[in-house]
Amino acid sequence: MQLMTNVTSLKGTIEVPGDKSISHRSIMFGALATGKTTITHFLKADDCLNTIKIFRQLGVEIEEKEKEIVVTGVGFQGLKQPSDILDVGNSGTTIRLLMGILAGQNLEVILTGDSSIQKRPMNRVMLPLQEMGVEVSGFEGTQFPPINLKGNKDIQPIHYQLPVASAQVKSALLFAALYAKKESVIIEKELTRDHTEVMIRQFGGQIDVSGKEIKLSGHQQFKGTHVNVPGDISSAAFFIVAGLLVSNSRIVLKNVGLNQTRTGIIDVIKAMGGDISIEDIDEVNESGTVIVTSSDLVGTEISGELIPRLIDEIPILALLATQATGTTVIKDAEELRVKETDRIQAVADELSKLGADVTPTDDGLIVKGPTPLTAGSVTSYGDHRIGMMLQVAALLVNEGEVILDKSEAVSVSYPTFFKDLAKLVSDAK
Repeated sequence: MQLMTNVTSLKGTIEVPGDKSISHRSIMFGALATGKTTITHFLKADDCLNTIKIFRQLGVEIEEKEKEIVVTGVGFQGLKQPSDILDVGNSGTTIRLLMGILAGQNLEVILTGDSSIQKRPMNRVMLPLQEMGVEVSGFEGTQFPPINLKGNKDIQPIHYQLPVASAQVKSALLFAALYAKKESVIIEKELTRDHTEVMIRQFGGQIDVSGKEIKLSGHQQFKGTHVNVPGDISSAAFFIVAGLLVSNSRIVLKNVGLNQTRTGIIDVIKAMGGDISIEDIDEVNESGTVIVTSSDLVGTEISGELIPRLIDEIPILALLATQATGTTVIKDAEELRVKETDRIQAVADELSKLGADVTPTDDGLIVKGPTPLTAGSVTSYGDHRIGMMLQVAALLVNEGEVILDKSEAVSVSYPTFFKDLAKLVSDAK
């Protein structure tokens, strides 16, 4: 695909699609609750549609209306034995959280996904589930999908220190703990996104969170409710950075999710001198309007407890750093090497093809700027976030073409990305 280049201004207002993490969880919680759950602003992208497909395979009635999704819950023990393999496509969230959900069920399932999923490590979920009494194993004794899982209705509680900062692993274990008779304790390595904890309360459950320690008792009951999904800050991030980097730009992003475990990108942009502000804050929905304008930026360090709060935004922040004055160091982000692709290497390789000065390290990147970006042929590696990052980079190329291979990956989380970008270009004319 030939990307849009030589853009001199971006202006206008858009609303990004619903948060992917919350959309996934809204289906999952709705399925395990009793009664109906209605979901508005649900992300109708490949990953989340795969979650809907799988819960239908498990016997849950899910109705897709024009403006809402309606889930008729079956309760914690109402899921049915599927007649076929459960294929999550490209969704790491789906496969890992589903392992926790099925851990306490009297079901035997096979979980698989696309070629990317089949390279992602699952021991981080399988090992603690095995401690809880679940029979779960990877392909031919490895830690990789396809995963064979046989649930245990007498699952045991767990006291577990997470070895990685991962909201997916934490959430899988929280779901599994809901089936145990007694209290489980899960301790995080670093604070990660807390959508699962928030939704346990939203659906009528109880959970005790104190710093990095989470206590959760099993045999709770959830009741169907209404979920209004805020816009995904990880999707908004691409337009936030575009607005900062393209000259003479002002972009207004409405209904952006502002959960405090997800707003690390805003902190980094402020540290780099970016002009970003937030208005119309909705504390109940944890959302607001984000406004960005073109800015002169300086390099910074991104590390430590910030990383889990912006792990998905690091590719686009690396691009931002290529246009900042000085050196930006990103570290403690080794988790990026086991995402949809090795995002550390992918970011370094693809931005280097466009003339950026980016050096990969074991756990991050060193970016020197500012550097002009030039034409070239690049690839997303089938990773949606790499694909969108490269389109934002292409906006800064003044001469020649930027050709993106595997551009279709963008539909995993943002099917209307290129259309929304074209609107901002058109509105600026």
